[in-house]
Amino acid sequence: MAIVLKIAKFVSTLVLGAAVLGTMSGAAMSQEQVNVRFSWKLKGEYAAMYVAQEKGYYAREGLSVRLGEGAGAPAALGALLQGQEDAVLLPGVFALTAISKGMPIKLIALYHPKTPMALISWPDKPVRVPKDLEGKSIVTAIGETGTTYLDSFCKANGVDCSKVKRVQVNAQSRVPQFIQRQVDVVSVYQTNDLPIMEETQGAKFVVLEMDKNGLAVPGMALVSSDAIIAKKPETLRKLLKAVGDGVVEMKKDSSEAANMMMKNWSGHPSATAVTAQVKATADAIPATPGHAVGWIDEKAIADALAMLKSTGEIDAPKPAAAYFTNDLLGSK
Repeated sequence: MAIVLKIAKFVSTLVLGAAVLGTMSGAAMSQEQVNVRFSWKLKGEYAAMYVAQEKGYYAREGLSVRLGEGAGAPAALGALLQGQEDAVLLPGVFALTAISKGMPIKLIALYHPKTPMALISWPDKPVRVPKDLEGKSIVTAIGETGTTYLDSFCKANGVDCSKVKRVQVNAQSRVPQFIQRQVDVVSVYQTNDLPIMEETQGAKFVVLEMDKNGLAVPGMALVSSDAIIAKKPETLRKLLKAVGDGVVEMKKDSSEAANMMMKNWSGHPSATAVTAQVKATADAIPATPGHAVGWIDEKAIADALAMLKSTGEIDAPKPAAAYFTNDLLGSK
């Protein structure tokens, strides 16, 4: 009799366990798969995406989000159009150029209306204000954001750009040229390069913030295709809600956000460098009263299009409203 009871209890346990597993499996099955691609390798700038993951914000919205590294904006946008991705996170200025050339995509959230770029120099040959650029040499590379818009930066600050010596190299040689002091100035992202450079060189560079001196280049943005926006609007709304909450948490505690980022980043830089990247990212995300995180100001888009036209990157801009939508952001 005792053996029969034990067997009955064992079978009951198995049945209960199967029921629990079935419930868990059903919950997992109910989560919608969403694919998001970055335009580049992991960096602290992407922290909010991982905060949303670690805090369970995606799961709360019924989403299972796959976050993937990228190999440049063109490749990320290509994957988006092929339907491999539901959204891509990339510098918004690349999307504006692509849309101007006919690509059927839109910005669905803009976190950095002004990319936090900077021109850095050595303390013994400093560029503290824009006018200090005159008589200095700056390293450039094709497609490199900071110096692509150098003429616009000079114009906004009354700098004679003809007095700035531009030294063009391949993209990988830019920073080494500066470190070896073959040039006086290099442009960097405060959300990526700068903290790592200062740590590896054991130096504090002179930093001239381009975004705070008249250069408003749309930066970190989530972009989706017109087809996916039409097909999956509710999915994208949920994604933006989760990411927005991730941004809020990131702004509260950069150190905690950096730790969450590093959990998902093998071979990451030091915690100090990653935290500095995350803080710079958070500081550049504005809080717009009455609007959700990522809300897009039409004037910011119009101004950026005017700049792109002035530099010859686009010929005839479309109306600003053709480049973005705020419809998926919901209320604050």
